[in-house]
Amino acid sequence: MKNKIKQIFITFITAIMGGVIFSFLHIPVPWLLGPMIAVLIVANMAKHTFVWPRSIRNSGMIIVGYTIGLSMTTPALHEMVLQLPYMFMMTVFLLLFCAGIAFVASKLSESDYRTLLLASIPGGLSQIIMLAEETKGINLAIVTITQVIRLMIIIIVMPLLVLLPIFADSGAVANSTSTSVIPTLSTASWNLLFPNIIIFAVICILFALLGAKIKFPTAYLIGPAIGTAILQAYGLHGPQLPSTVINAAQLMLGTHVGLMLTPNQIPRKIKTFSLAIGSGFMLVFGAIGLSVLLTKLQPVSNATALLSLAPGGMDQMGVIAHAIYADLSFVSGYQLFRTFFIFFAIPPLIRLIFNVADKRNARKQSEIYVKAGNRK
Repeated sequence: MKNKIKQIFITFITAIMGGVIFSFLHIPVPWLLGPMIAVLIVANMAKHTFVWPRSIRNSGMIIVGYTIGLSMTTPALHEMVLQLPYMFMMTVFLLLFCAGIAFVASKLSESDYRTLLLASIPGGLSQIIMLAEETKGINLAIVTITQVIRLMIIIIVMPLLVLLPIFADSGAVANSTSTSVIPTLSTASWNLLFPNIIIFAVICILFALLGAKIKFPTAYLIGPAIGTAILQAYGLHGPQLPSTVINAAQLMLGTHVGLMLTPNQIPRKIKTFSLAIGSGFMLVFGAIGLSVLLTKLQPVSNATALLSLAPGGMDQMGVIAHAIYADLSFVSGYQLFRTFFIFFAIPPLIRLIFNVADKRNARKQSEIYVKAGNRK
């Protein structure tokens, strides 16, 4: 037991160092990527074993699930209802485009299409990684590397794109006084957490355990999100979490993912990284194309349309939209819809598709064996 505690402590210190370094370098989502990269490097270089209990990872997922549930406010849901047909159409187009990218990448790299499909889905980094971890036959290393590179490309490229002349008309169409329907994960005072946070904590834990018991996809993330949304629907105010708590949750998840990875899991490293970068930029081009279509269907600016369909995080796109006076409520509504669509619809759909494919392959193999037996 003492040895295990020591291993956990060493893992924790390594993760902290990674978060601090990434924060100092102003790298996006430093407390997720920093611990992930630091633990990945040090664990593969060190002789002793690194340990990170699954219960810590689950605790981080519960915290993230709570913050997701906070975004399910009445204004956000109202905006989603008004734009629902267009949101659904654009989300489906984007996902089909991602599926096409995964298909091309699988042919070029001769890699498993299932792995590349999960790697191409523009969902939340943590949620997609956890879904990949829970799905049999998926190369977690490829999914994680591709998702991280995609996130980095989106966060770096989008601010540069919206500054181009073609997107500089955002203020002329958008309402500069609009406010985002999504509460940002901003700092909050510790004394404002109580007493409501106790009620939300209990509900989040119960819904997480219930979701795990009924084998709900990524139960420790989606369960708390549903529980939080229900409490808010009944008028109970969910307090914003301090940034230290959110950073801690990201560290819990990033450290877990870092320990799940080994360089030996990545086949043909140069080709894998090249395809990950290529698919990331293809997603950017796809978002630009869909944003042009959206401006033809809705009276919004080019920048508002692009930020609404950008396959990045809700908070990052919201910050950019505010800076350039784009329509924050429009951007937030589209980002929120896509996030929850991927959270709730994609996991069961992916599992259904994979199960059907497995049964079909098993049937074909059986028919081949039968024909071979008849020939003999």
